[in-house]
Amino acid sequence: MSHPLSIAIHGGAGTIVRSLMTPELEKAYRQALAQSVLAGHAVLVAGGNAVDATVAAVTVMEDSPLFNAGKGSVLTYDETVEMDACVMDGQDLGAGAVTLIRHIKNPIQLARDVMQKSPHAMLAGEGAETFAFKECAYEYTEQDYFFTDRRYKELRAMKKTGGVALSEARYPDEKKHGTVGAVALDQYGNLAAATSTGGLTNKRWGRVGDTPIVGGGNYARNGNVAVSATGMGELLMRCTVAGDIAGRMQYGNASIEQACRDVVHGDFLTLGGEGGVIAIDANGRVNFELNCAGMYRATVDADGNARVAIFADEELQVLGA
Repeated sequence: MSHPLSIAIHGGAGTIVRSLMTPELEKAYRQALAQSVLAGHAVLVAGGNAVDATVAAVTVMEDSPLFNAGKGSVLTYDETVEMDACVMDGQDLGAGAVTLIRHIKNPIQLARDVMQKSPHAMLAGEGAETFAFKECAYEYTEQDYFFTDRRYKELRAMKKTGGVALSEARYPDEKKHGTVGAVALDQYGNLAAATSTGGLTNKRWGRVGDTPIVGGGNYARNGNVAVSATGMGELLMRCTVAGDIAGRMQYGNASIEQACRDVVHGDFLTLGGEGGVIAIDANGRVNFELNCAGMYRATVDADGNARVAIFADEELQVLGA
């Protein structure tokens, strides 16, 4: 029995305001989102599995300087990049996560290798990179590859305030939470989720957010749901947002729409959390839920067209339509 192919992605959420975005930048974001979701969809159409589809989609965003993941990662207090990523396979609840990654071009690919080629579910820092270089033949990527003027300016601005930014903003009061993610359902009925981030501008002390935490910002279980979250990492962890959505659907028989809505607008919001989720259920139904002004998001319709949206008050649209 063949299942309907389905995929959705996000590129971060938060206070994304039209007045702060030039037409050129908005166009670049929409094109990058379309490129990402179509890359993942192409894997599904070719008969590939959901895990590889989500990794393909996230890799495109990691390679773009527009998103806070991979190439576009924000800088720590020490002017370095420390990245997190997680992949989950709904077929067997397989999971792979990496955190505090500094020299791997695509952390999402390493997370998949942790899941598939190691006996562990999470590897951190130097140990994760040793695994990458010695066991998986990854190339060493210098920090210069990740360094961008945009992120350096953001760090300098944040240091002036003396704070740690829960954002990847150009302005200290602009809250835009930079995480990228993808969820997918393949023709075999397998669900998968993949999430990647550069974390927080000006972060210190080896801070780890929700992204590599199974059930925090990433979760997938066949017959149930695949979820990738973006937003305030500490609260996404404390509220186990992805796992809560899955639990409400599995044990409470909630629909995907109800579960996502109740969680994103529940304790997470009450405690001050800002962000959103993307989710796909076992029937391929896609749901986007956010409690903020915008979330970079996209999916592919039945005709194979990428449908993209940025702001909370707009419908998904085919580019150029």
